[in-house]
Amino acid sequence: MTKLIWTDLDDRAVLAARGLAMDSVQKVGNGHPGTAMSLAPMAYLLFQKWLKHDPADPTWLGRDRFVLSNGHSSITLYIQLFLSGYGLELEDLKSFRTWESRTPGHPEYGHTAGVEATTGPLGTGLATAVGMAMDARYVRNLLDSESKPGESPFDHRIWVIAGDGCLQEGVTSEASSLAGHQQLSNLVVLYDDNHISIEGDTAVSFSEDVLARYQSYGWNVSHVDMKADGSIDVAKLDAAIAQATSQNEKPTLIRVRNIIGWPAPNLQNTGKVHGSALGDVEVAATKEILGLDPQQSFAVPTEVLAHAREVAQRGAAAHQDWNAMLATWEQTNPDNASLFRRMSAREFPNDWHSVIPKFEPGASVATRKASGDTINAIASVLPEFWGGSADLGDSNLTTIEHSGSFLPASSSMPGANVGGRIIHYGIREFAMGCAMNGMALGGLTRPFAGTFLVFSDFMRGAVRLSALMNLPVTYVWTHDSIGLGEDGPTHQPVEHLWALRAIPNLNVIRPADANETATAWRIVLESNKPAGLCLSRQNLPVIASAATSDVAKVSKGAYVLVESSRDPEVILIATGSEVSLALTAQVTLESAGVSTRVVSAPCLEWFDAQSADYRESVLPHAVTARVSVEAGIAQGWWKYVGSGGRCISLEHFGASAGAEKLYAEFGITSDAIVAAAQEILN
Repeated sequence: MTKLIWTDLDDRAVLAARGLAMDSVQKVGNGHPGTAMSLAPMAYLLFQKWLKHDPADPTWLGRDRFVLSNGHSSITLYIQLFLSGYGLELEDLKSFRTWESRTPGHPEYGHTAGVEATTGPLGTGLATAVGMAMDARYVRNLLDSESKPGESPFDHRIWVIAGDGCLQEGVTSEASSLAGHQQLSNLVVLYDDNHISIEGDTAVSFSEDVLARYQSYGWNVSHVDMKADGSIDVAKLDAAIAQATSQNEKPTLIRVRNIIGWPAPNLQNTGKVHGSALGDVEVAATKEILGLDPQQSFAVPTEVLAHAREVAQRGAAAHQDWNAMLATWEQTNPDNASLFRRMSAREFPNDWHSVIPKFEPGASVATRKASGDTINAIASVLPEFWGGSADLGDSNLTTIEHSGSFLPASSSMPGANVGGRIIHYGIREFAMGCAMNGMALGGLTRPFAGTFLVFSDFMRGAVRLSALMNLPVTYVWTHDSIGLGEDGPTHQPVEHLWALRAIPNLNVIRPADANETATAWRIVLESNKPAGLCLSRQNLPVIASAATSDVAKVSKGAYVLVESSRDPEVILIATGSEVSLALTAQVTLESAGVSTRVVSAPCLEWFDAQSADYRESVLPHAVTARVSVEAGIAQGWWKYVGSGGRCISLEHFGASAGAEKLYAEFGITSDAIVAAAQEILN
């Protein structure tokens, strides 16, 4: 890499960035100015020299990705997007953190051009970036495994700025351990080591040797000390980045020491400057020190902005070179080029779903087993489909057979393959969820991952971000009820279904049988939205109805599985393993002269999205005798059964015993369903 050329205009651009950080927060009266003030030279150096990007095309596939993990310092990113010419202007900075602005309090993916990931929950940005790096390696090896490093159109880097808070969060330990194990050399993290958080000096809670920790993870590490005045040493940082990019064996963490809020005379190096506006007096005093006019706000000299926006010309040239490289690659790799175009368009092969298995009525199949069979069938036609589990592959049945384990070239493990499709996350549920988000943000692959439903608690922050960013990731949560049996209440999810249903924009699917499971997989992939499949450990009867394989029915979220003998007097609504109980209860009720409809409701989010007429056709208002059946808390079921209905549920924790014994002892039986229906009618 060329020697750092740093001119007076660059110095002035950094000064302007420091001023904009103060002014943006001061105008709205709240925010996080200190980090943005001190990080201005780091962010500017990254965007001007090291980041491969084209401001005219923020979605250019060949670009590097930048993730601001300490998302509370969002103004750091917005200022660089403004200076680089991504479409943000001074008016956007002036409307920072206000209604309908393009500069919200934390970076939001899909809201502001140039924002690669929604960040703010500390640590999740770095963990998401690990997934981006994994995805980059997978795509590179899927499409262009023969090219030398740096010579493929699919080579790019992932850059992260993270703070003390990010590195204190457990998710970064999980994700960084995984990144070191995977030797993700395309990942570079700049650690803002300013020793300050909201409560002041981080020494009150954080004293470990971070570089030693990361070195033990298998990272390349280095340290850049600050200048004597407390500001970032740009020349030394540039040299450290050059060293990081000169090797292709390990991810890199560069610890950059500086003073938060520098050079505010009274507030630098304090907790107050972390998360509060400086105040007019302190802003003016700081501008005096920097040589800026304290009477001016949002001042960026024309020549400075023009100089900074020259990065757009360099980006356009890099983009043009990449286009030529891609064209050459397409000519010499026509089959992979066709695959690349299909993946880029988020399209499927013709009749791809014909491989999805069908299960014979009368068989007994756990829905986790049906899911495993479906995963392998889908994998046979979608090479972009890949995933794994948090050390539960044999239980979640999430393993794509005979596809190799995603591991670095140096691995001696059997089946190791740098482009393998089986991801071994280890027992790192939160990092797994964040990594999946990063993979989905890559835009080409279709990731999935599994663990037990009860452990969705460990990854809930990542699941919420999947939903917030509307990412097409699929969570496979097995062992979905007390039906898992003897492991007992610590492993039996009781409140989890409704806790997950509470997350907006997440589709929670609990299939009734093997065929409904296979059908749900197709719907999930074609919907291109975040989803969680909640699957049984125990075998369930394959229902003797074509409806469970009918995409048109299952995609409605709830549908009439078996109709009553005449106009229904009672409606039984069930999900998952309890649907078969409802069917047995229907036989009993019908034999007693009670016309009974059975509704399978695999996904209430899909059902709620249907028209009022459709919902009325399934759950007519005139039929108030309704019984819901689900082996978990009732909570939201009252919306569907009404005040006159009944819920067959479990309002307490489970116990350690066989599934059949637990269902009987806790009253989740066909007899209990019949009794509830008769009670309503009487």
